[in-house]
Amino acid sequence: MEWPEIDEHFVAAQAPPQAMDLLWAGGWRHFGTHFFRYSRLGEQRVIPLRVRLARFALRKSQQRVLKRNRDLEVRIGPAFANPEVEALFHRHKLRFKQNVPRSLYQFISPTPDRIPCRCHSLALYQGPRLVGISYLDEGEEAASSVYQCFEPALARRSLGILMLLLSIEQALEWGKRFYYPGYAYQAPSFYDYKKRLLGLEFYDWRAWHPFEAL
Repeated sequence: MEWPEIDEHFVAAQAPPQAMDLLWAGGWRHFGTHFFRYSRLGEQRVIPLRVRLARFALRKSQQRVLKRNRDLEVRIGPAFANPEVEALFHRHKLRFKQNVPRSLYQFISPTPDRIPCRCHSLALYQGPRLVGISYLDEGEEAASSVYQCFEPALARRSLGILMLLLSIEQALEWGKRFYYPGYAYQAPSFYDYKKRLLGLEFYDWRAWHPFEAL
């Protein structure tokens, strides 16, 4: 399969729900007001992914992740950031040895609930303590994950996968058609957990196809 060369960017302070649907369908992502799409990272082929929610079902391993974390409280509301979230972010980033982010605000705007679009926080609490947070954009017919971080000391709980599944659950509750988990690579990588979602589709930078056709 011939892979196109795409590397495009723009800045937008506001994008209505219908526009976000079109952008996601075209392979666009955003961090804060910076919108981007790129088809390669070095030699890696970058693959936008989405879940067609009518075809989604939980795998047994995903059911176990949900069961393992039933003791956690899930709070969903307008997207927010505060010193507790920032402290969690700085603990989370210690997991990485390359491309370590400096600030949470590389990924979200200072007013993440409405700039550049409608966004929600999906926050996990263990008692009074915040142990995970995911930022979930809402469009007209789709929802899209922007960024998430979690408590590294609880890595065995698979909180990243948990928040992915809870985001899908929320998108279904909203009645959306699609959920966009972000990019992955064609070659094996850190992002392969996204490839295990049922109902998955990939974008070849021309059209969407069932993931099995990749």
